Amino acid sequence: MSEPFYVTTPIYYVNDVPHIGHAYTTILADVLARYARLRDRDTFFLTGTDEHGQKVQDAARQRGITPEAHADEMMLRFQRAWEYLHIANDDFIRTTQPRHKSVVTAVLQALWDKGEIYLGSYAGWYCVHDERFWTEKDLVDGSCPDCGRPVERLVEPNYFFRMSAYQDWLIDYITTHPGYIQPETRRNEVLGFLRQPLGDLCISRSVERLSWGISLPFDSNYVTYVWFDALINYVTAAGYLDDGARFVRLWSQVVHLIGKDILITHTVYWPTMLRAMGLPQPKTILAHGWWLSGGMKMGKSLGNVVNPIEMAEVYGVDVFRYFLIRDMVLGRDADFNVQSLRSRYQADLANDLGNLLHRVVNMIGRYCGGYLPACGALTADDQALREHGLVALDRVFDLIEALSPNEALAQIMGFIGEINRYLERMAPWTQAKQGRSDRVATILYTSAEALRLASLLLQPVLPERMLEVWRRLGWQPPDSLRDGLFWGLLQPGSAVIAGPPLFPRDIV
Repeated sequence: MSEPFYVTTPIYYVNDVPHIGHAYTTILADVLARYARLRDRDTFFLTGTDEHGQKVQDAARQRGITPEAHADEMMLRFQRAWEYLHIANDDFIRTTQPRHKSVVTAVLQALWDKGEIYLGSYAGWYCVHDERFWTEKDLVDGSCPDCGRPVERLVEPNYFFRMSAYQDWLIDYITTHPGYIQPETRRNEVLGFLRQPLGDLCISRSVERLSWGISLPFDSNYVTYVWFDALINYVTAAGYLDDGARFVRLWSQVVHLIGKDILITHTVYWPTMLRAMGLPQPKTILAHGWWLSGGMKMGKSLGNVVNPIEMAEVYGVDVFRYFLIRDMVLGRDADFNVQSLRSRYQADLANDLGNLLHRVVNMIGRYCGGYLPACGALTADDQALREHGLVALDRVFDLIEALSPNEALAQIMGFIGEINRYLERMAPWTQAKQGRSDRVATILYTSAEALRLASLLLQPVLPERMLEVWRRLGWQPPDSLRDGLFWGLLQPGSAVIAGPPLFPRDIV
């Protein structure tokens, strides 16, 4: 069996509307999963929705419906958005599903039986919006440090997970596993957080205040804290307590993709929970940056929120996917503006890629009757282009493995640029005037085959548009795309198909 690859997004809160941050994380996961499938790896891509908690309960009450009905309606926004954005996830988990509830209940009971959970008293500040408790020193001007909203003072008995017992272990684990938290700036941020004493984690809410949640198996007067519930989704979907062999296989290669705003929950809460459960740690937790607008964080109050569906409707889904992956360096913030998107569209897609396809297909039509010609003996120039493509292929997969998809795209576009330069140098139109039909055939076959290889490497990012490239080149892809990662697979005699511009300039 091939090497597994398990990639997750956070599960998105159903009260949210899918925005560019949600879209970026999910498209990134989709791209990584597609590259893994391109290498024929045993791939599992998980996304889903987080459906418990006070915000859902309050929103349902205001609408006069049950929390279940509210969640059922709201989660469809995410499923429909991902379908529209060409997301090919293998599973979509909901925290209200029986499979997840049963795992959460079993984990809680096991940790209670081991003495990892105890009843104590909580006194502190609570943010309803983020559903998080804060200490006095955490507050910023008396408000929630994350969202800036007012907090309320709470004093109540609650159940706690003994998170503090794992502080020294966690510091040691992060220090001795450099690739565990990426990028390094986030790793250093977590280590800085852990320089302060780590408290225990409150994992319950009284049913008198919140009834919409998974009941504690050892005390029905309480439900589970939404973050404790939500994080467990990653092991639920992988088969924990249901399919042991599958779980062991997938969990050894899991990569969690998150935004930097949920760094501590995933790099402190989750690792200590897994340690207490007796489970191995994820292979990688990668926290990407934020998409900004004019250098500022996006927000409804500022009126600068980007709707991913609206952008995709204007410029095309694949174009939107390409821009997001190409323009964000993982770990850093990136600025979203329409002019940058248009520039990428014109330079990379319309000029370099689209124009190359148009030239190759039209010249095959003009000089070879519309059918792929047979390739003759390769000159040094032809061989150099072939080698450039094969080197790019290896380099692209190395960069994907290093979680640098933006650099992988730069590598592919560099190869496409080289194909364009090769055509200019070889000038098949001049060769045709000189009656060198064999040389024309070799140049055009080599150009078309190089383009086919480049398009296969672009397929995880541009899945729909690359199907059109293959159709126009007369290439029928194999059942396993991995079998297409070789040179010389275009069949002479196949009909090429001319068509309108792959990326029309008039939309920008």
